[in-house]
Amino acid sequence: MTTTDALDSRRSWLVAGAAAASMFSVFGVLYSFGAFFESIAAEFGTSSGATALVFGVTTGLSFFLAPVAGRWADRAGPAPVLRAGAASLALGLVATTLAPTIWLAYLAYGLGVGWAVACGYVPMVATVGGWFERRRTAALGVAVAGIGLGTLVGSPVAAALIDAVGWRRTFLIEAAVGATTLLVVSTVARHGPAAVPSARPRSPAELARSADFRVLYVSATLVSLALFVPFVFLASYAEERGIRPVAAATLVGCIGGASVVGRLGLGALAARVGAIRLYRLSFAVMAGSHVVWWVADDRFVLLVVYAVTLGLGYGGFIALSPAVVAEKFGLDGLGGVLGTLYTSAAIGSLCGPALAGVLIDSVGYGTTILAAVASSTLAAACLVRLDPTTPEAAPSRP
Repeated sequence: MTTTDALDSRRSWLVAGAAAASMFSVFGVLYSFGAFFESIAAEFGTSSGATALVFGVTTGLSFFLAPVAGRWADRAGPAPVLRAGAASLALGLVATTLAPTIWLAYLAYGLGVGWAVACGYVPMVATVGGWFERRRTAALGVAVAGIGLGTLVGSPVAAALIDAVGWRRTFLIEAAVGATTLLVVSTVARHGPAAVPSARPRSPAELARSADFRVLYVSATLVSLALFVPFVFLASYAEERGIRPVAAATLVGCIGGASVVGRLGLGALAARVGAIRLYRLSFAVMAGSHVVWWVADDRFVLLVVYAVTLGLGYGGFIALSPAVVAEKFGLDGLGGVLGTLYTSAAIGSLCGPALAGVLIDSVGYGTTILAAVASSTLAAACLVRLDPTTPEAAPSRP
């Protein structure tokens, strides 16, 4: 089979499916954290802010470590990176069940799950990009749909397991299933024929000279400050208003389920409408969704509407980010470029839930949700400066 024949082939779609399985496993664990929130807070006697910081540290580390994982995969291929992620996921979750204090939980869960997410996400997104040409945006949508499916399944399943066997045994089950999935995916994942070897990764300083990269980075930071708040607090918010725990956890699952529709639908539509235009629309949808949460109070139907709307916008954000980066900067060292961009989400995920926890404890949910509205609206406004038609040349290298 020639290089051209290998692109957009059955093997290509197998790799896209494997990438979806990788993201399903790591994000299914990460985004199920809301189901563990009350159990962990009770176990360690911690406030909302301190408990939310477990999630914030983990998500922040996953994105801060993304450039390392992406550049390692650019050089050595995704398989060894995935194997490292499997070991990290298993060890981190097991160590969390043994942690006697919240500080050790930050270390065990944060490093273990954070590095696993970094290994299972960015390297596989970049790998899929190298296997496609005509259907690249659609294939990336399929790959990142694994994140939405993991969110859809992970939170309610974790809530049911916690009720049945407790939070520690649930972590052990997640460790076994997640690590096994990553090891299986590592047997399939290889560099694609369209992958472009990068002689030297672009440094953050080089990327910062790009006006478009700065716009992408600032907007992603602002939207992430709001985006990760419901993954930690939406279930608790619903429970405080009389909604049963499994139904409350299902709201987070609704975000994941709707995001699958956003990832697949907008990924397929981007070839006709344009990835950047749809990317802007996704940010506007996320901003509008937080307004629905603000007025929902204890009305479960409105909370479902909020979760679904946020999920659609979130799905577009995640599905279209790699396509926008590839459109603007090409495939040369795509893993490293994506990894650098995703450190913006690290800032948002590290600070957003922790700040929200402090606000909730001091002034309540209403002001906290309004802060999410303001941050995501500013993010959408930033993207007005992103040129939807002109690809930008790669930053110059000395």
